[in-house]
Amino acid sequence: MAHAAGTTGSIIDEDINWTQQPLPYGYNAIEPVVDALTMEIHYTKHAAAYAKSLGEAVKAENVNTSNTTVPQLLKNISKYSAKMRNNAGGHYNHELFWKSLRAPMEGNAPSGKLADQIKKDFNSIEAFQNQFNEAAKTRFGSGWAWLVHTNDNKLVIGSTPNQDNPLMDLSELKGFPVLGLDVWEHAYYLKYQNKRPDYITAWWKAINWDFVQQRYGKM
Repeated sequence: MAHAAGTTGSIIDEDINWTQQPLPYGYNAIEPVVDALTMEIHYTKHAAAYAKSLGEAVKAENVNTSNTTVPQLLKNISKYSAKMRNNAGGHYNHELFWKSLRAPMEGNAPSGKLADQIKKDFNSIEAFQNQFNEAAKTRFGSGWAWLVHTNDNKLVIGSTPNQDNPLMDLSELKGFPVLGLDVWEHAYYLKYQNKRPDYITAWWKAINWDFVQQRYGKM
């Protein structure tokens, strides 16, 4: 299931294009994990602003979007401005984030080949969750926690600051992002205030493992 370095980030990201896509569910669909007001503000204000500013940066820096994808841009982000880095990352990260959520359910867990790989690389599902929780809780300030598929066909966990992600050529954490958690305060503060660990714990119930499995399976 290893993927060639030249295709990292392009296998299943074709639908993450240069404009913000419609939210795949209603604002209240992820309650009680994510309240409706947080979802609405997050999508219509924060994520929309990243998409808008990305469009401005693309125009200012003469990016030909007809033959360049967002993942391709991210893999060469060091060639562009800080505005491009922040907003291309923010746009991509959020488009991925929305798709990785679904209505919460008890006993929500990975299965199939993804679960097998998780157990191989982390010894157990519980150990994987604990390591991911720690990465998310200890990300200082704003950023993201990630489950990443590396070029040597392993799953690793890490985090990135601000709107960076593992596709970026300047990121210390590199690989194909299979799953990402937004730990910016705007993602949870209205409901959880300063209790980030409570948000992280609740989030496990709302992961769309079918989507995550699809990302992993098409590598």
